[in-house]
Amino acid sequence: MTAESLSADLAGKPEALASLADRFPRWDPYAALPALLDDEPASVRFLGLGAARHACEVAAARLRRAGIAATADFSSSVEEPPAGPETLVVAVSLGGGQRELYTALDRYVARSPVIVLAPSVDAVVGRQADLLVPLHAGEEASGLGCRAYQHALALLLLLGHRLGAPVSGNSRNLPGLLRRAANATVSLLESAPEWVPRAARVLDSPHGVHLVAPAERLASAGQGVQALRKGPVRVAHTCETGEWSHTDRYLAAVTDYRALLFAGSAYDERFSEHLRHLRGAFVAVGPTPGRERVPGAELTVRYPGDSDPDVSLLVEPLVAELLAAHWWRGR
Repeated sequence: MTAESLSADLAGKPEALASLADRFPRWDPYAALPALLDDEPASVRFLGLGAARHACEVAAARLRRAGIAATADFSSSVEEPPAGPETLVVAVSLGGGQRELYTALDRYVARSPVIVLAPSVDAVVGRQADLLVPLHAGEEASGLGCRAYQHALALLLLLGHRLGAPVSGNSRNLPGLLRRAANATVSLLESAPEWVPRAARVLDSPHGVHLVAPAERLASAGQGVQALRKGPVRVAHTCETGEWSHTDRYLAAVTDYRALLFAGSAYDERFSEHLRHLRGAFVAVGPTPGRERVPGAELTVRYPGDSDPDVSLLVEPLVAELLAAHWWRGR
């Protein structure tokens, strides 16, 4: 695990996304879903750890908005909700956490239909699956699973659509969404030499960095924190944008508070106003509602398609991942 291996993994994102898009329509990862489910599931339980669980939270929230009972739980939890054919279990591994997933799935094998998303068909946890969906993200030498996270999230969005989650006009065609994400990723990678050093200077603090995002995209902050903690071993935390004024605002009053804001919340400007009063600083990623930039940002990072929430979900974690590689090289 090195900064160079992480940089190589990130550089491979566009090609991996394009390759995944090219698998459709010949490959349908959920073709067996109708045979697996006798009827619409009464509930869906997503299981994972770390970044995998963050991706699960996105899928669960979208299903809940469609009126479908869905939860995203820690696979390490000892809780045992009732199992049965009416409960669909979806387990996600990005490479790690397979021991916990295997233990959790023991409660459901032969009792509930089980779907497993895993890096490859050889994953140990796949032995407990009724339907195994490989992520097709390729081998990642850094061990951080950044491409695996991106592919898992895309495939979870597709599963949500198949189960009845609302579909936006831009994400109705998953291969098209993947190609848009690949193009946006290329743009961020090409512009990185210009904005990464500037962002790193703004965000450097002895008290760490805080990743702030709207509830619908809090997974982006979670993935970014994983990369920053595992790679350069930086102190990093997440906070939801609207909640920030009721929680992290008090930290900003007593620390050298620096934030990476994934913009798009109705509370972006309140966050900016409060943080500036407390003499903190932040870098924004993407536009805020009704404006091209969040007022008060020291730097704004933009990329094609950043006004589309689905493109943002797939692409914006790259900003934190590139910062992780930059700080890692500087250690």
